Amino acid sequence: MSAVNSRKFVLDLLNKCERSGAYSNILLDNALKCGSLSGTDRKFASALFYGVLKRKITLDYLINIYAKRPDKLSVELRNILRIGIYQIMFLDSVPDRAAVNESVALAKGLKNPSAAGFVNALLRRFASSGRGAEIESITDPKEKLSLKYSVPRWIIDLWANDYGMDKAETLAESTLKEPTLTARFNTLRFTEEEIIGELSRDNVSAIRYPDDKLSCYELSGCGAVEKLSAYKKGMLHIQGLTSQICCAELDIKPGDTVIDMCAAPGGKSFTLSEYAGDSGKIYSYDLHPNRLSLIRSGAERLGLKNIVAAQNDARAFSDKIPMSKKILCDVPCSGLGVLNHKPDIKYRPFSEIEELPQIQYEILDASSKYLLPGGTLVYSTCTLRKAENDEVVEKFLALHPDFEPTALLWDGSLTSVSLMPDTLGADGFYIAKLFRKA
Repeated sequence: MSAVNSRKFVLDLLNKCERSGAYSNILLDNALKCGSLSGTDRKFASALFYGVLKRKITLDYLINIYAKRPDKLSVELRNILRIGIYQIMFLDSVPDRAAVNESVALAKGLKNPSAAGFVNALLRRFASSGRGAEIESITDPKEKLSLKYSVPRWIIDLWANDYGMDKAETLAESTLKEPTLTARFNTLRFTEEEIIGELSRDNVSAIRYPDDKLSCYELSGCGAVEKLSAYKKGMLHIQGLTSQICCAELDIKPGDTVIDMCAAPGGKSFTLSEYAGDSGKIYSYDLHPNRLSLIRSGAERLGLKNIVAAQNDARAFSDKIPMSKKILCDVPCSGLGVLNHKPDIKYRPFSEIEELPQIQYEILDASSKYLLPGGTLVYSTCTLRKAENDEVVEKFLALHPDFEPTALLWDGSLTSVSLMPDTLGADGFYIAKLFRKA
């Protein structure tokens, strides 16, 4: 397939994203399954699609400088300019001339007869000018970070207030890095050697994370994971490093009864089940009945029989849920720790996450009622925002004198931790460990 067609593929996806508000990863996955792009073109199209999404704030800032009437640009024309400027500014493998010419070819497909000439003139002017140097001249440090790393100003303000300006910059920079793909091996049914051998037959390499408590492997060269024979055979499930660290904190033993609140799509339940040796019971609850099928099908693929999936509103106490000494309370959150592989999240308005701390507190409060004295509850999120993390736990402890913080296995000097993507090279994650007094 030609370079023009792979760019047309990206343009169509970007237009759909803009108009439908659908999740980018779902759109891309479905389009790749239905399309006929070659392996090389698939890789290029994926990189270009996510690159434009991740850099949208930067690209739009530059378009607004170089276009005389940026407010009059159609969705299609703006996306063509985004594609062109992204290639000129960030893809060293694409010559400027090719980036301009292919963008002009895309513009010729629009109904506007003047679009091709407009795109040609704007991109050539951009390529011969400062190529983004305009951002370096911005004097407001927070605004500069926002435009340089394409992170909304409200997130920069939040991170600067919570963690300081230096950390805000490293966190912003981490949102643009290529995410690593990690899996947990199902060593209940297969040996490490069998799984690695099966992966190698699909030309996938696996490097183990250096922690004996985790069965965490970084995968490379795998493409669509669900097509791997090792995946189909139930040899592994995809799970981030920090999610695996979170599960390890419950210190599950064979025969344990464990409650996993807000469990779908089930990755943490699978890990907890494997820690329990597929014995005892893992009760996996989720608010949305349609998502329970993800837990059940995943457990079936992995051959795990101790998982019971059921619908439940985690904000309200239910007498149908058993008491337990091990509870995972991984609550819905703003997702500010996973922006490098879920770029859509950062373009939501702050108003959409403003009420989350109250919801999270209600889930933690209700979940705590199922914990037996002497038991452990792990509260976690995949966000980096103190209002959803430290402050929720502090409020809970102030109102529940029968609970106290307890030492993490990750670092015995801590009872809670914010795992930062710029230091671990993994998803940002918050973990707090609570103990119910006897």
